[in-house]
Amino acid sequence: MKDAMKPTKIELVIFDWAGTTIDHGCFAPISAFIKAFQACGVELTPSQARGPMGLHKRDHIRCLFQIDEIAAQWKAIHQNSWSESDVEHIYETFTPLQVDEAQNYTDLISGVSETVSQLKARGIKIGATTGYPRIVLEPILKVAEAQGYAPDFTMCADEVPAGRPAPWMIYRNMEALNIFPPGSVVKVGDTVPDIEAGLNAGTWTVGLTQTGSEVGLTVAEFDALNSDQQHKLLQTAETKLKNAGAHFVIPTLKELPEIINQIESGEHENGR
Repeated sequence: MKDAMKPTKIELVIFDWAGTTIDHGCFAPISAFIKAFQACGVELTPSQARGPMGLHKRDHIRCLFQIDEIAAQWKAIHQNSWSESDVEHIYETFTPLQVDEAQNYTDLISGVSETVSQLKARGIKIGATTGYPRIVLEPILKVAEAQGYAPDFTMCADEVPAGRPAPWMIYRNMEALNIFPPGSVVKVGDTVPDIEAGLNAGTWTVGLTQTGSEVGLTVAEFDALNSDQQHKLLQTAETKLKNAGAHFVIPTLKELPEIINQIESGEHENGR
């Protein structure tokens, strides 16, 4: 698929939310996952909670149950192996926690407004997808708009047959904004499922490192590191996203307009 894509005019950029346009480091879901499992007697580490980031939150919970240590805790406490009904129970516990937690992480990431303004000035429409259900995202939309960021269309994971890595949220953006073919669309996100969804939809894919879940640090935490430590974290995240098939990987959204220039001119290193 990647080899078949050719330089073209980009007409739509579809952004992820947490870790891409808001919530630097993607922290909002972590506390909610930990608290939801704690309510059932199971302790998660922040690293475990972050692992499947980017999936529909129900799928995320299912992946957490598949971690041996978590499954063993569950069986020891509940005297049974986990089941789909347990996934649903945790999800129902998680959702109101996520609504509350998400309100604490609504600041736009630095550079978002400037980048979106540049894209709109070029006639590019702005779409968005998220692993959040609509009940979680709706208050965030209002806060983001008050900060100057209002995508032309947003689709949530609970509004399609399957969340990422399925392509349905991307296709719904394309349909709503009347943009096709997929080669005129760029999907931007900070997780492997973001990249996989873009590839499955046939769009260009751009991974983000510094602001996203793979690095998983606040602005202050990242800035406190020395340059070697920063480089190592960024390189590790970049490798993971490139291995997932990302056409491009950049540290922040500030580099995105130049990536679009490369796509439209054909002057890039991705062999298309």
